[in-house]
Amino acid sequence: MADQEHSLALFIDFENLALGFQGARGRFDVGRVLKRMVEKGKIVVKKAYADWNRYSSYTEQLHEAAIELIQIPRRAQTGKNSADIRLCVDAMDLAYSKDHIDTFVVVSGDSDFSPLVSKLKELGKHVIGLGMQPSTSELLRDNCDEFIYYEDVEAVTADVPKLDPQMPELKKKAHTLLIEALTALRRENKMRLWSSMIKDTMKRLKPSFNETYHGYSTFSALLEDAQQLGLLELETDDRSGTYVVTRFGDELTSPAGEAAESRGRRRSRGRSRGGRLRRDGESRSDSSAAEGDRAEGSGHTEGPEAGERSHEGDRSESREGGERESRRPRSRRRSGAGQRPSAPVDPKLPPETFDEEFLPWPEE
Repeated sequence: MADQEHSLALFIDFENLALGFQGARGRFDVGRVLKRMVEKGKIVVKKAYADWNRYSSYTEQLHEAAIELIQIPRRAQTGKNSADIRLCVDAMDLAYSKDHIDTFVVVSGDSDFSPLVSKLKELGKHVIGLGMQPSTSELLRDNCDEFIYYEDVEAVTADVPKLDPQMPELKKKAHTLLIEALTALRRENKMRLWSSMIKDTMKRLKPSFNETYHGYSTFSALLEDAQQLGLLELETDDRSGTYVVTRFGDELTSPAGEAAESRGRRRSRGRSRGGRLRRDGESRSDSSAAEGDRAEGSGHTEGPEAGERSHEGDRSESREGGERESRRPRSRRRSGAGQRPSAPVDPKLPPETFDEEFLPWPEE
């Protein structure tokens, strides 16, 4: 059913991000980064490294996002970039001590983190990089399992269809969040959208989500209402009986959505009825083999008349063969493989004198 939820550790090299924002319009919005990352799993660790005396204007939004701020002295005092060293130490500590954390997110574009990325991948961790396009090194980008540009995160939005203006505001918010969760799962290449998977994604996007607060007794009732509004299509899983979203949004009218739906249905049928299909295939193959044996046997015995004709042919061939043999000199004809000669053989003769074509008679 639903895939196992991933646990993420987020490390932000804020000084590198500040370099990317120099000369750019707008400010860094950590909320966009967190919203994109919760689509991939549950964020259990959030840390940001910088000299916060220089970036005090960003501390408020980082505190509101529950990000731990690690104070790093200025480079003029330490003589080296302490933020990079501290980030690497904390990341390796988590990699060895917290086995449940399987995904590490490095928000930076500095190529100095390439050895860290390689070591985390060596330990079996999935590494995601995120950075500004002007300040991102190609070495770090190509070394990560996945890299996301901050500019692309800003452009990602969910296409929420227009709802009935008379619909209550709480239900509008529920359907808007539902479409956002479905869009997020599609971005993660999820083809079978189980109801439990959708609800978990909605709670990660908005931890306070509760379907009863929006006027629905169960989450299935919310999905059924969305289907009646034409927002999505549902089907029931044969094994579990739970809802599965097959198509939504633009997929309802696009050929690509129909193709994805057919692939998902074939995949689910193969999983749910694989054993029965194999047994049916075996029985069909056994029956076809039996029919082949009967057909082969019928080719040898077509009826009593055919049997009589075959016996008469054998008798005539034996008479003709006997006449020809009486005219020939005494010699051994070629026999089939495995047949022994009928003529007496002297055991004293050497083995090489026994030729396949002619076996000499011993002298009396």
